[in-house]
Amino acid sequence: MLSKRVEAILNAQVEKEGYSSNLYLSMASWAETKGYSGMATWLYAQADEEKMHMLKLVGYINERGGHAIIPAFKQPPVEHGSVQEMFEAVLKHEKLVTKSINDIVALCEQEKDYTTHNWVQWFVTEQIEEEASANEILDKLNLTDGKNLYMFDRDIMSLRGKED
Repeated sequence: MLSKRVEAILNAQVEKEGYSSNLYLSMASWAETKGYSGMATWLYAQADEEKMHMLKLVGYINERGGHAIIPAFKQPPVEHGSVQEMFEAVLKHEKLVTKSINDIVALCEQEKDYTTHNWVQWFVTEQIEEEASANEILDKLNLTDGKNLYMFDRDIMSLRGKED
């Protein structure tokens, strides 16, 4: 059985994961309209992955005797100044999600909820991978110096680093 505090923080994470999905969906749409089909494909895959994270949380909350609440999501940005700025926003967002996951871990320790603590370790590992992937993309973008994005766009799926 989840404590009310753990249930509340997990429900807050449901919102964060749902927003993440919408954010990446919005970015994918932007990239697609700019002709970056490779980046759009990568971002659509990220949007699907974030939705899966949200559903994983919903299932866990309900399974452990809580009640998952599906919130409204804030509209994500529609425009991005450049590809570089967009992927910098991806990394910044993933760092916020990492902090949020770490806050869940800390609360689980405080509440002595070792079941949820153990379960949330999957998300801890996932965030390590998400930040590494965003950093790798930014590293490759920096090598392009804002030029020859055609090759970068073509090869972005090979930078993913993992398959879900």
